[in-house]
Amino acid sequence: MTSIENRIVRYGDLQPCKTAFIDAHTPGSDQKENFTIIGGGVSESPDQHVHIQDTPGFNIGAAGQPPKCRNSLHSHTTAEVFFVLKGRWRFFWGRYGDAGEFIAEEGDIFNIPTGIFRGFENVGTDYGMIMAILGGDDAGGGVTWAPQVIEEAQEHGLVLGENGTLYDTKKGEVLPHNVNPMSLLREEELKAFPEVPVENVISNYVARYWDMMALAANKPAKIIGTDAILKDKPGFDVEFLTRGSEPDEFTSRNRHTVLMPVRGHWKLRLQDGETVLNPGDTALIDPEQVHALAPAMTGEASLYRVTATDDPAGATWTGA
Repeated sequence: MTSIENRIVRYGDLQPCKTAFIDAHTPGSDQKENFTIIGGGVSESPDQHVHIQDTPGFNIGAAGQPPKCRNSLHSHTTAEVFFVLKGRWRFFWGRYGDAGEFIAEEGDIFNIPTGIFRGFENVGTDYGMIMAILGGDDAGGGVTWAPQVIEEAQEHGLVLGENGTLYDTKKGEVLPHNVNPMSLLREEELKAFPEVPVENVISNYVARYWDMMALAANKPAKIIGTDAILKDKPGFDVEFLTRGSEPDEFTSRNRHTVLMPVRGHWKLRLQDGETVLNPGDTALIDPEQVHALAPAMTGEASLYRVTATDDPAGATWTGA
């Protein structure tokens, strides 16, 4: 086994948590699975398995859901970027989830603006998977739930403490004497969560798979970054690669890099060996680690490459 195998999380080895969030008992959301791949993510459950504890300035996770299962409305203070690995997904946002929506197909990427309530639902016919990139080593410290999500969860036995931990009253769990339930946002506070028009979201925060395939034919396509298709400074840059994007030559980068294949099989060569990355696998490349990357077979091939930057994790950058 090469040393890189210790820095790869294989799709088939992913360990899900079915009690990661406050809506784990809420009908319609009670079949979702949460995965924390690199870093602790934003799970509220002590049952969550973390595959790689190290964080390169951002977190990598995933959500797996059967058809018609949804993730409830919540907000982040740092970046939450999703790309669709499997299936067909509806993303929606706003105080009640009715400010806008769009359908994301396999390979599409969505850099969700910070500070808005967002949710997502598998609208495909099979189990679906979306991969996530979360800003910051601590992924922004967690999520903020829309008030109705917390209220509905309590009706089904789950209480979120102010310490960010879930307590299941159906199992006899109670909040510690020094921990209060998470308070609901007041109406005045809710005014700070904007209702972003759908045309603004589609034009500024969404990139489509086949557009990126065309853009990456001769060089890596810059997808998220200050000079990218989706302009932002979330603490990482995102590039999209396909066959012919760059030469199959040894190189190194001075920052942590994460490789996430979407389609095809990718040969990753190192000085002490080689391996093949498959769709759904996640590889963490350390700074200055010499490596080469290229499609391992003929046919369609695509991959997202995430690189840490010096930009601090925080609110979505508007270019100001």
